[in-house]
Amino acid sequence: MSQIIHPLLLCGGSGTRLWPLSRKSYPKQFAQLTGEDSLFQASAERLSGPGFAAPLVITGSDFRFIVIEQLAAKSTAASATLIEPEGRNTAPAILAAALVLEAREAGALMLVAPSDHVIPDSTRFRDAVQAAAETAASGQLVTFGIKPDRAETGYGWLELSQSPEADFAPVAQPLKSFVEKPDAAKAETLLAGGQHLWNAGIFLFATDALIAAFEAHAPEMLAQARAAVDAAEEDLSFTRLDPEAWSQMEDISIDYAVMEKADNLSVVPYGGAWSDLGGWDAVWMESGPDDNGVVLSGPATSIECENTLLRAEDSSQQLVGIGLEDVIAVAMPDAVLVAHKDRAQDVKKAVSALKEKGAAQAEILPRDFRPWGWFESLVVGDRFQVKRIHVHSGAALSLQSHHHRAEHWIVVEGTAKVTVDDEVKLVSENQSVYIPLGAVHRMENPGKVPMVLIEVQTGSYLGEDDIIRYEDVYARGQGAKG
Repeated sequence: MSQIIHPLLLCGGSGTRLWPLSRKSYPKQFAQLTGEDSLFQASAERLSGPGFAAPLVITGSDFRFIVIEQLAAKSTAASATLIEPEGRNTAPAILAAALVLEAREAGALMLVAPSDHVIPDSTRFRDAVQAAAETAASGQLVTFGIKPDRAETGYGWLELSQSPEADFAPVAQPLKSFVEKPDAAKAETLLAGGQHLWNAGIFLFATDALIAAFEAHAPEMLAQARAAVDAAEEDLSFTRLDPEAWSQMEDISIDYAVMEKADNLSVVPYGGAWSDLGGWDAVWMESGPDDNGVVLSGPATSIECENTLLRAEDSSQQLVGIGLEDVIAVAMPDAVLVAHKDRAQDVKKAVSALKEKGAAQAEILPRDFRPWGWFESLVVGDRFQVKRIHVHSGAALSLQSHHHRAEHWIVVEGTAKVTVDDEVKLVSENQSVYIPLGAVHRMENPGKVPMVLIEVQTGSYLGEDDIIRYEDVYARGQGAKG
């Protein structure tokens, strides 16, 4: 009987190259970029089924409830969700997950996969993973190499010991070397030679083999990771890795930390379609341009455009392109990107420029996702703010109060159960309630459908950190998000 494979979904990163849709507050893996599912949901579904265990997930604290919600929407759940105190690149994240899984099942096979890739042929990819299982179980550290279709300078490459089979059958062979991201001339040489594949950052290994590799090549990091795992705290269904031990670990990729130093490396070629959606040009390509090379998403209209992506994210918008060629235009309610398609990789420069200006749009979406639902600011003025608040069925906000603002709630969909100090009452559609400054209050959705209300805040300070929590079913503690 074949050994069960345990997927590890890496859910860090800020996705700045897909700004303004992907931002630090809601990175690209959680967005719907090429279909009805998010990239994270598609990754979880792809790595499921016979031969695969429920996934492990490692993510940041702000995204922990998004992970649960998006998995639940696909009728699944993680076997463990690890919370990294801060992003430290892939080596610490993968090692911590390996230690957790090893403690549960010694020598378990762990498949490491970024959660923001597009792999259309799920069956073919699962078959490639299963084909690598025996090699990984024997103690080899297996990486998956993607069949290149262009001289790409944005990826690292993998040098093979021998040419892959003509049909790119997933047959493991020794990995000769890693190749850093090449310049254009070298990339052309690598492509023409037929002995190199793209490095997708997808790995399969037995947990004890990976831990042994760290013991040999990065023993200090191994000790720090053990400390972070041993001192981890359980928080609802999450495991919070110890911040102090975590902060001492080097910010380094798994390639640099151990893979390039190890001598037990194998590579399995993968000949199917793959993309890391590393820029809007990749989204344009994966979205299937029409005969004129045009991709439209949302309320967008093209008039005599060629090789252009027009994407509008709000139903109240109308994005129109006229006579455009090789252009990317992405419209959000609070920000618009217009760029030449050849400059897609430079979008991250826009994020840096906006951060220098102190613009909130650099990192924060207008819609703020919380475990109970989401809210968005509709109007912000001097001493007032108007929000739309969406509360999931059965969900509840924390019992809280504010030092600096009063609130007026108007229910527009569903029914709210409202607590104001000692009074609890139901507020139906077209009814409203006033929350005086300093009052202890909470809203809940007792119904079977989402509840939507309009909130009008008035006061001297309207920041999200003006919250004192007294009770919270999500155990978030104090602070804007807890």
